[in-house]
Amino acid sequence: MRDGYIARYLGREYEASPDGDTVRLYRPEPAEGFEEVRPGRHVRVVPAAEVDELAYVRSVCNWRGQPFIVLAEHEAWLRVEYTGGKAPVAAELGLEEFDYGVYQGWAPKQEVTDLRESRL
Repeated sequence: MRDGYIARYLGREYEASPDGDTVRLYRPEPAEGFEEVRPGRHVRVVPAAEVDELAYVRSVCNWRGQPFIVLAEHEAWLRVEYTGGKAPVAAELGLEEFDYGVYQGWAPKQEVTDLRESRL
């Protein structure tokens, strides 16, 4: 499940972090131009103007006919956050109020439909 920025640079897609006029690109393996910041994490800072695409990617789905963002996965379960905006529906689904107007819960993966990535 992905939830974060991605950038396409020189024909390859990377996890990314925009920072003003630059973009930090991340990869797990060493590569030319990348500096190891910790084991399994390498970064390269490039001008934002040189990035072919910058987008925010998140995993979304439907559960019991309602729209959700997927926050995490554990075994046969998905941690989901309701995006329908209706408190009575959230209560009917048995979701917990994580913050004011923010409803989350665990959904059995086999009950989830239309699991996909959404680029914002």
